[in-house]
Amino acid sequence: MTTTNQTRYVLVWRKTRLEELVGRFNTWPQAQFYLEHNQADPSDYLAEHDLYRQRVQEIEQVLKARGRFQSLSRQYLPSFQFGPDDVVVVIGQDGLVANTLKYLDGQPVIAINPDPQRWDGILLPFETKDLDSVISTVSKGQSTVNEITFAQARTNDGQTLLAINDLFIGPKSHTSARYSLTWDGQTEQQSSSGIIVSTGFGSTGWFASVLAGAVGVMKETGTQNHPLQGGFDWSAQKLQFAVREPFPSRTSSTSLVFGEVSLNKPLSLESMMPENGVIFSDGVENDYLLFNSGCRVTIGLAEKRGRLVMG
Repeated sequence: MTTTNQTRYVLVWRKTRLEELVGRFNTWPQAQFYLEHNQADPSDYLAEHDLYRQRVQEIEQVLKARGRFQSLSRQYLPSFQFGPDDVVVVIGQDGLVANTLKYLDGQPVIAINPDPQRWDGILLPFETKDLDSVISTVSKGQSTVNEITFAQARTNDGQTLLAINDLFIGPKSHTSARYSLTWDGQTEQQSSSGIIVSTGFGSTGWFASVLAGAVGVMKETGTQNHPLQGGFDWSAQKLQFAVREPFPSRTSSTSLVFGEVSLNKPLSLESMMPENGVIFSDGVENDYLLFNSGCRVTIGLAEKRGRLVMG
């Protein structure tokens, strides 16, 4: 990618915990009283806020000197129109980076860790002091970029949902889901607490916890390792699905509970639930598709891919 003086630099930021509390309690003194009443240390909130806002200002200075600049709060991501030549800078945490990637279409993302002493920053390879040199590397087309495979759910009525980490298909509350599952040329009816479909990017998250539970059970038989325990590559052209707590009965089976989803091997599900069936992505439960009786969904690889600058 070659940037010019027409390149727009978009800085994506989030509200701090302090700002969220002030929004909830109207003023900082009221928020401070709430924290102290609950034996929380207000000084930690202040220190985090002050450093984060300082880092935002430092990044703004670098980007404004480079050319066209746009500051974007996380809350406006769903409605913002990114341009094909935008360079996107995200000032962490990790969750904000993942969330931003879902709304892009190939634009490079430079992720900044505002406070390495506070955040591990698995997806935050850079600090503020690195930004100018990283942008120069990106502008010369010499940067190292990790491509990220997305998952996509598409229903029979044309609705779609993207996931950078994982998709959940199942019950809205803690009840059993009933559905028909088709994969690899086989179909069976199942009853479970839902299905997780993970990308490589999300394979060390929710999917890893499901796998850890299964491996823990298998230790009783001497099987203690699984090749996916450490996750799999972000760019891998595959997904992995796992059925949570499958229940065997006269009307439900448990032979198709774990497998790989690829371009030639999609996962299909048909709901047998009259109500409370949902599909949501990346743990965001309030943004979902309904998965009730009559709904059929196909899970596969999305055409869109993320691009995270790593060096």
